[in-house]
Amino acid sequence: MAMAANDIEKMIKDAFPDAEVSIEDLAGDGDHYAATILSEAFKGKSRVQQHQMVYAALKGKMGGELHALALQTGVKAA
Repeated sequence: MAMAANDIEKMIKDAFPDAEVSIEDLAGDGDHYAATILSEAFKGKSRVQQHQMVYAALKGKMGGELHALALQTGVKAA
């Protein structure tokens, strides 16, 4: 079962209310997405820690409903 881009965005925004989120469906199949997420919550965190935070926000959907998600994360510009 595929996952809709707006569902991914909602889960991320629920975890990071200040986030700027951009989701792109890479294959048009609802299974392969790229996401760019900018949030102050990532400040002082390594890239790996940032990605772990996003995976945690997706509450176990990665590898199940959500097959592939290419992440770009960073801190919002001041």
